[in-house]
Amino acid sequence: MIKRFFYFIVGMLLFAGCTKTPEMTLAEIAELTAAGDSVLVNKTVSRPWTGEKPVPGKTGGVWQTTILSDPKTFNQIIAERDGSSSELISKTLDYLVYYDAVLRKWEPRLAYFEIETDEKADTLTVHYTLREGLFWTWYGSDRKVPVTSDDFVFWYNEIAGDEAFQSSGYAQQWCTMPDGSSSHIDCVKIDDRRFDFVFPRIVAEPLLATNMSLCPSFIYKEAKEKGGVEGVKNLFSINCNVREIPSCGEWYLTDYAPSQRLIYRRNPNFWEKDSEGTSIPYVEQMVCQIVGDMNTEFLLFKQGKVETFSPRPEELSDIVENQKDDYTVFNAEGSLGALLWSFNQNPKNKENDFYRWFCIKQFRQAMSCLLNRERIIDQTYRGLAMPKYDFFPDANPMYNPDITLQYRFAPERAVKLLESAGFYRDSDGIMHDASGVTVEYDLTVATTNNLMNDMAMIISDECSKVGIKVNVRQLDFQKMIEMLTATYDWQSIMIGLGSNFFPSQGSNVWPSYGNLHLWNPLQEKPATEWEARIDYLYNEGNYTIDKNEAKKIWDEYQRILLEECPVIYLLRSRSFFAICNRWNLTNVYFDNKSGAKTEYVWLSDQ
Repeated sequence: MIKRFFYFIVGMLLFAGCTKTPEMTLAEIAELTAAGDSVLVNKTVSRPWTGEKPVPGKTGGVWQTTILSDPKTFNQIIAERDGSSSELISKTLDYLVYYDAVLRKWEPRLAYFEIETDEKADTLTVHYTLREGLFWTWYGSDRKVPVTSDDFVFWYNEIAGDEAFQSSGYAQQWCTMPDGSSSHIDCVKIDDRRFDFVFPRIVAEPLLATNMSLCPSFIYKEAKEKGGVEGVKNLFSINCNVREIPSCGEWYLTDYAPSQRLIYRRNPNFWEKDSEGTSIPYVEQMVCQIVGDMNTEFLLFKQGKVETFSPRPEELSDIVENQKDDYTVFNAEGSLGALLWSFNQNPKNKENDFYRWFCIKQFRQAMSCLLNRERIIDQTYRGLAMPKYDFFPDANPMYNPDITLQYRFAPERAVKLLESAGFYRDSDGIMHDASGVTVEYDLTVATTNNLMNDMAMIISDECSKVGIKVNVRQLDFQKMIEMLTATYDWQSIMIGLGSNFFPSQGSNVWPSYGNLHLWNPLQEKPATEWEARIDYLYNEGNYTIDKNEAKKIWDEYQRILLEECPVIYLLRSRSFFAICNRWNLTNVYFDNKSGAKTEYVWLSDQ
């Protein structure tokens, strides 16, 4: 139930649904924008988490929630490329450590940690010691298998560390040495409870690089020994008996009915306990209804059939004004993640006209100057969002308020930038490139997200005013992920990026070698001088301990990315969260760093 941060990931952010946001008059826009931060927000609760100790509660009750689509797998390695499947599996697992973004410190989860540095040798070791009494257990069974260091060492070395699995964690196992070579970060077993990560050089955030989930190695190891890579991939398919999936997390997955629901049961063996020794969560059963779209979720929430709801802008007034005694609405400041617009520069598409345009810096800068963020905020978010002009969020220690995007909405400047690169408009106002080709390209958004579609339509409209035709294409989200990670046959795209609390997060996105380097992934070597410079700065920053020196590195890093515009950030939305009052809300908190903390709720009548 709680949303925790562990890795920098790509996913769709904010809102989904099937109701088109209606066009508003200028008067309506002005009125709602003025009222957005006053009338509606003042009727909601602000309760950010600041480190409070939870009040003990009681176990029991059924928590009703929703998911939009069926999982694709229950296999951990396959689920890496499917966010929804990964989220569902993660309820049965846990991580080594947890970064508290509010308190800005690392906390132990499954393991305690100690960082040892050898400045003379320029090496570093992270020592992990697992908690006592950690077990793999099964619902309805007395069987217990101890969680051991083997579970982590095997996954790191034999799964994530095996190139054949194409794990997103593979690239994170290597350090770039001062001479430019790569050296492996080794994971070494000490005994059943202790294991070390041995770094070939000192790094700035070793816990970020080593934090990981685990697998039941006694299952995955046997599968690999018998069937190799395919043997592992065949484990826990979507058709498996889910009660055979062991848990060391908060929940057991006990039932799965395709296109209907998943059912979880509380794991009484989970290590995390309240001050009275009761394992959390308190909720006895969680039912995840598969609803297909957020409109259905909205209706279910209004009927009192689901416990929480995150309203879209067009639903906010209805939700806030009708709270009464049924539910409470919390608010949080703008999200740390952000929507972005990116342009495909993969040489695979070099025969296409759009490839030539997207590779021109002035073209990308011009598109940024055609992005009317204020109009998007007013017409789609009812004023409850803010433009994003910086690169790092303010929660990042290397955030610099003086480094911001210089290419903001200015159509005349956009035209001048295009003209400087050889583009021109004909007598009918249609934009052409230097070869006379009409400028026209696609902007892809997810079919499940009509808010993004509305934003894309505004972008298309603003571009049309200077003679550029942008075709908005809606595509199934899973197909979008396939395009980004496998086929690379998209033109431009609107997606969301998660929060990066550390500058060195995003190794799969920002360096040229990242598998989610959106504009030109999986480069053998940097395609441009500025990408080579980003690679260098990213590596240097990752290995620079002195904060003053690190700041210089990350400042330059931010300036380059905001100047080159390989991606263009759009905005950060204000967040709202509604929860039914049949639950005791004493321990519920909501903010833009921790999300909704709900693991310590219990039924009010208990």
